[in-house]
Amino acid sequence: MFEKILKIFQVPDLRKKIFFVLGAFAFFRFMANIPMPGFDAEKMQELFSRFQMFQFADLLIGGTLDQFSIVMLGLGPYITSVIVIQLLTLVWPKLQKMYREEGDAGRQKVNQYGRLMTIPFALVQGYGMLTLFQNQGVLPSLGLLEMVNILTVIAAGTVLLMWIGELITERGIGNGVSLLIFAGIISSLPANIGQMVRDIMFNPDVVPMYILFFLIGMPIIASVVHVNEARRNIPISYARRVRGRKIYGGASTYLPLSLNPAGVIPIIFAMSMVVLPTMLFGFLVGVEGFVGSAAQKISDILQITWVYGGLIFVLVCLFTYFYTAVTFDPKNVSENLQKMGGFVPGIRPGKSTANYINYILNRVLLIGALFLATVAVLPMAISGFTKVEAFGFLIGGASLIIIVSVVLETIRQINAQLQMREYETI
Repeated sequence: MFEKILKIFQVPDLRKKIFFVLGAFAFFRFMANIPMPGFDAEKMQELFSRFQMFQFADLLIGGTLDQFSIVMLGLGPYITSVIVIQLLTLVWPKLQKMYREEGDAGRQKVNQYGRLMTIPFALVQGYGMLTLFQNQGVLPSLGLLEMVNILTVIAAGTVLLMWIGELITERGIGNGVSLLIFAGIISSLPANIGQMVRDIMFNPDVVPMYILFFLIGMPIIASVVHVNEARRNIPISYARRVRGRKIYGGASTYLPLSLNPAGVIPIIFAMSMVVLPTMLFGFLVGVEGFVGSAAQKISDILQITWVYGGLIFVLVCLFTYFYTAVTFDPKNVSENLQKMGGFVPGIRPGKSTANYINYILNRVLLIGALFLATVAVLPMAISGFTKVEAFGFLIGGASLIIIVSVVLETIRQINAQLQMREYETI
């Protein structure tokens, strides 16, 4: 490992890419610590302590929301835009044709639509956040000109981060947007270390709990890596075709089905579906009459740990199946195999192949969905058991899956760069 690290910095081109990514990280964190004026920091912390939705959103966008920084929405609007575009390519024939049949030029057009949609999403989300902060007393009442100025800064900050992410993809190593999200998640590491040191200094009895916390965290990280890389291979054979004096086909390969094809999307959807009603009922608690009392009872029920965790578990499983059904079509895979002369040994081409792929996919998804749902609720369970609130991104949830995926993908790209240069020197 140390030899590989030395090789990375010995290659000038690769070293330049690494330093470019680190510089982009530094610039991102610099912007994340520039707050906009006028907000009440104490009321902001109180709001975040009451509603877990803000804590979850702040974790994914890099700790910029609780500081009301100039990039307070992070890459959230861009991620939302990309997800919406992905779903539209499945239900809008014209967009689907552009994405699948027009090659790289068509995909670039679709990606450009995603970039353009980021601006209205940023304005809408920013307006919603500002209105919410005003109602909660975090911000004073804003006039029209002040609102327009702040929304312009918020949208510009999101577009700037999107541009930096694309620069990292073009000039650095790995996917720029994923790397910026990764940088935002691990940015809380120094604060967590400081909290651990303070806890140990003022109360040495917590040392065994921290040791237990890290002992539990290591196998969780290992299992997430294992499941993230796990594949169910379906054997594929290609029929031999004779054209003139040449023989084509006759090879055997496989169709890999990931154990977790939906990635982190089901956790994000499930958290939003559970936390949003919790936040809405929390706002209605102060209302007089039946509405206020009903909101209070429902809010109290949703705050129960096992109820909250159970809803997250069930919704993650459901969203895993739903998102995979939307993004992966066994019928389309079967048709493409048939066009290229491929078939699954022992299975008829066409509808039978599609049914067989769907049969395998549903059973693979059962394992992946249950594992993903377990990872989603682990931070609540382990934090409640060990009483350790720091280092939450190391024991599960969307943050751990993002970290594992980004690190593995970056390592693969670095290894590919090193191997390419080894071949060039032979």
